[in-house]
Amino acid sequence: MKLVQASLRDKIYSTYVEKLKVSVKLHCAAKEVFTGWLNDKTHAEFTGGSKAKTSPNEGGSFTAWDGYISGTNVEIFPYKKIIQKWRTTDFTPEDEDSVIELFFTFKDDHTLVTITHTNIPDGQAEGYKKGWKDHYFAYMKKYFDK
Repeated sequence: MKLVQASLRDKIYSTYVEKLKVSVKLHCAAKEVFTGWLNDKTHAEFTGGSKAKTSPNEGGSFTAWDGYISGTNVEIFPYKKIIQKWRTTDFTPEDEDSVIELFFTFKDDHTLVTITHTNIPDGQAEGYKKGWKDHYFAYMKKYFDK
């Protein structure tokens, strides 16, 4: 955890932020999962059917899981890496956006997708780690490992 200090309405407060890293091995090309992440229909399908609105452009905004998740694409490196500002409806208005970095590494017959998630509000990292595994990776494995 990292201690962050900020000023809000002339009050000084301190909060801790957390980070996590999770990975999944998918039997598909990196290009498939990369383009799927940035495609409305595919993103919704590989997360169990929850509504998603994505953008394939840097600076473009997105929502997922019926609006529970929202954010902005910061940088896109085709078929290799996506960096997004990311938040959920669990964040308070004072919480800064968290940041996710998605890495897509093709090796042999599979793609390793690794998510590094930083700047998570204190106490929420374990919930998001479980969420990545249960609500993204489990569905992605079903979708791509056909």
